[in-house]
Amino acid sequence: MTIHRHLLIGIMIGLSAAPCCATGPAPRATVRDHHGVPSLFIDNVPRAPFAYMSYLGEKAWYQEAAEAGIHLYCFPAYLGDRGINSNSGIGPFRPGIWRGPTEFDFSSIRKDFAKILSADPEALVIIRFHLDPPTWWDKAHPDACCLLPDGATFRQCFASPIWRDATQEALRHCLSWLLGSEYAHHLIGIHVAAGGTEEWFYHFRGGFHDRSPARTEAFRQWLGETYPSDAALKQAWRDPNVTLQTARPADISGDERPKRWRDPSQERETLDTFRFHAQTMADNIAIFCRLVKEASKGRLLTGAFYGYHYFVTDPKRGHGALHKLLECPDLDYLSSPNAYRRVVGEDWPPMVAINSVQLHGKLWMAENDTRTSITTLLKDRAPQVCPPGKYADGVWLGPPDIETSVALLWKNTGRMLACGYGGWWFDMWGGWFSDPALLDILSKTQKLWRDNPPHIIPAMEPQVCVVVDEELCFHDASFGSLTEEILSNRYTLAKTGAPYDLYLRQDLPALDLQRYQVLWLLGIPQLQKAEFEQLRATKKAGITVLWTDTKGTQTQLPNKARQRTPGKFRWTPAELRDLWRQAGVHLYCDSDDVLYAGRGWLCLHSVPGGKRQIRLPFRARVTDPATREVIHSDVSAFTVDLPPSSTTLLRVVPASQ
Repeated sequence: MTIHRHLLIGIMIGLSAAPCCATGPAPRATVRDHHGVPSLFIDNVPRAPFAYMSYLGEKAWYQEAAEAGIHLYCFPAYLGDRGINSNSGIGPFRPGIWRGPTEFDFSSIRKDFAKILSADPEALVIIRFHLDPPTWWDKAHPDACCLLPDGATFRQCFASPIWRDATQEALRHCLSWLLGSEYAHHLIGIHVAAGGTEEWFYHFRGGFHDRSPARTEAFRQWLGETYPSDAALKQAWRDPNVTLQTARPADISGDERPKRWRDPSQERETLDTFRFHAQTMADNIAIFCRLVKEASKGRLLTGAFYGYHYFVTDPKRGHGALHKLLECPDLDYLSSPNAYRRVVGEDWPPMVAINSVQLHGKLWMAENDTRTSITTLLKDRAPQVCPPGKYADGVWLGPPDIETSVALLWKNTGRMLACGYGGWWFDMWGGWFSDPALLDILSKTQKLWRDNPPHIIPAMEPQVCVVVDEELCFHDASFGSLTEEILSNRYTLAKTGAPYDLYLRQDLPALDLQRYQVLWLLGIPQLQKAEFEQLRATKKAGITVLWTDTKGTQTQLPNKARQRTPGKFRWTPAELRDLWRQAGVHLYCDSDDVLYAGRGWLCLHSVPGGKRQIRLPFRARVTDPATREVIHSDVSAFTVDLPPSSTTLLRVVPASQ
């Protein structure tokens, strides 16, 4: 790549010398508890945690967002010069910033800020920084890249200290420029991104392969922190010849996928490789978040995509160390898209156990990349970026009409409000929400959060607790198909007529299980001694317990014999609803509609529509939050008529308030 050095230096001088357009201290963004959930604060004032983002943002769309009351924005920036998906062949959305060892071009950031600020002078921005290096860097540092079986190199090795150190230095340079620029007063956060689709996925070429010495050395260091001696490693791996100095990562390419569960007593080498594989990604995120905090003296938010254990069941992706990342003090929020079963009538849950995320003080920000009937295709918006035949069918297509689009956006809103988290409206290729009916929802979402201060209503707290093991997929020799059979209950759980909490198994000791009527250990292969003891105490307290492992499900109802059902992995809404009823769980309705309930919100998403009898756990005042019309002033049950393919959002608060 040829660099016109004199021109670039001139650009850099001009950028760094640009005057600030605001006076006084720049805004400080933090996340802290607000009425029971981690929440966004700007200069100590709680702020609606809803933003707007587009890969191909234009002033007109930013202006629509501003007119809808959204003043929080995201836009992408790229150290490298390649597209975000190494499999699809998509082109880059922006020019790369990192042009040479000490050469940077921030013109793409200037253009994005210019578009946003011309549309909304009040804008506050989180930049999604993609940290994959440019092509020239890979060529200059083959020892810091993945080494393929044929001897070729491919993208960066995430375990390489050379890549990590160089990227930290590049990001530090970018932050220094940003924090000294005229945009500093509009910048409130950095979303650290890397890997496939900016989501900290390992890059694949076919399967996953990396035989680089850097990865092997990092694995041996990890083993040294995991096992106290060679003897302990030999015993765990059942290999009399292995040592901490000679061990190598197992083959996790996925080239072979037998449909069976691994035997942990015989295949510890593979399980350890997956743990190292995932923890490497979590460690990288923590390192870059710490850099952002240090560079900004704690002023900027930090966030990342990670932990997709509730949807992405392929362990090669590297998302099996969420709990380790939740211990990072420098991380403020986590994100994922909503689950990609994007049909009407299904819950689209976050891809992680968000109650664990919240328990550890992190804000959850959903990426609402919701397709609408006016969704544009990449080949029409940016043909130079779109590879032939890609991004044009399946999940990339929206529903047939605006009415259904309205229902889907309200479903996004209802889930965020009822569960106490935020998100951004991801107008991916642009124009996806540019209709008065859709923009009205974006506007009302802001107003609903502002006009109905979030608070806990104890009677609406979930009575069902689901606990999952993010390492379940490590045990799945099929690389995900067996795991998906168990986790597919994510869709059923939303249709039982009762809300549920979702936690990681590591948080089980910290939970007050006495406030639940049902505990479901969903996909936990083996219980540890402390978990067995906790389970016994739970049974004595009269709580219904389900345990789904790799063989089936055990069900223990109070005062009844334990029932074992081999091969029982999938449940219907009616089956779970019957169990909930026997356990004493409050059921808001008896239909298979998607239901969200919590924090004064009740949301029903229905395909067939029709009349529903709603039962509340207290006497309540029921209002239409969009119009503030009081529907019922003092009821514990009422009937609602749901239109077909619709979402109905209601405000329910104790009648005495």
